[in-house]
Amino acid sequence: MSRLSRTHPHARTPHRNRNLLAGTAALTVALTACSAGGAARADTADPPEKPAGISVTPEGEHAGAGEPVRVRSAGDSLKDVTVSGSKGGKLDGKVSSDGKSWTSGRKTAPGTSYTVEAETESGGSAKTGFATAASDQVNTLNLAPGHGTAVGIAQPLSVVFDHPVKNKAAVERRLQVSTSNNTEGSWGWMRDYSGKDRVDWRPKDYWKPGTKVSLKANLGGVDSGAGRWFVRDYATHFTVGRDQVVKVDLDNHRLRLMRDGRLVEDVPMSAGTPGGDKASWRGTAVLMAKEGTINMRSETVGLGDAYDKMVDSSMRLTWSGMYAHAAPWNTAHFGKANKSSGCVGMSDDDAAWLYGQVQVGDPFEMTGNDAKGTVALNNGYGDWNTSWASWQSLSALR
Repeated sequence: MSRLSRTHPHARTPHRNRNLLAGTAALTVALTACSAGGAARADTADPPEKPAGISVTPEGEHAGAGEPVRVRSAGDSLKDVTVSGSKGGKLDGKVSSDGKSWTSGRKTAPGTSYTVEAETESGGSAKTGFATAASDQVNTLNLAPGHGTAVGIAQPLSVVFDHPVKNKAAVERRLQVSTSNNTEGSWGWMRDYSGKDRVDWRPKDYWKPGTKVSLKANLGGVDSGAGRWFVRDYATHFTVGRDQVVKVDLDNHRLRLMRDGRLVEDVPMSAGTPGGDKASWRGTAVLMAKEGTINMRSETVGLGDAYDKMVDSSMRLTWSGMYAHAAPWNTAHFGKANKSSGCVGMSDDDAAWLYGQVQVGDPFEMTGNDAKGTVALNNGYGDWNTSWASWQSLSALR
């Protein structure tokens, strides 16, 4: 057991030349306290002060995950503790009111090495470490929108998990959303169109243009249920772009682009043939992606061999295959009748123009009777097709 050296006050450099004890077990670390009148002289003949003992748990090379880190002092009061993980990030925590212990607010993750550094009120310091055993039961996730993107006013934050989440409340507590203007919003859980667990955060109303949004998913060390762990944290941030809404009038066969509440353009279109599976959806869909020229085949959306075409200016609205796009083969019906296989079709010029104007995250508000139903919550981003009260009820913390 080592004791921190005692030096002449004029030769002392704060936090340097102090012994640091490192290890992978809970250690009793000797710390030297400073006297009220300053550090003792190096050549003092006074007997050494009794060192204070510090212990850290968990300990060892294969500690169990999912536990908070605890640092205890048998002597001098703790001033500060830092716990750093090998996969990035730190475990924040608090010193107890009596100064004798520190406990992390987050739990340890599997397969991670941690370094623990402690400092006492008298200026002593110590360093130790431990590692948690790896787990083959890991959960991961995908975030949308992407890091550093600019999106439309209807874009929700969306988290899709690779494996089921049983402990939804525990997970939701670790998802921290911050905005530049204190936007009111809430998380809502659902089953994604892919069948995976998903949680979205949407504001009460459409975002205000220019809002900066960030998400910190501090999930490292969280058990998502059935022993499947998150082993790292995630983060994303984005900025809300201009105020745009695309209004699709299914019954009158018109599409209007509104910007800042004013009409920009009104174009004729033809939507899905009413009365069956080829009808379009009503409700609010959010532009998911601008996919350009793609091959569309009816077999992929359960419509047999009705079509197999290369389609220009394709803008995806739902996972079930509803797009807005160029449809020159349907020219005779633009502005007159709904005769497509479910999509919103326009002329080449109108579709190319709209493609150049819209941004991912813009809402497409589709109204009318010529529809087969309302866009579901999980069919793309159907988050807006429910009342605010109903949306809030989908949170695991309500």
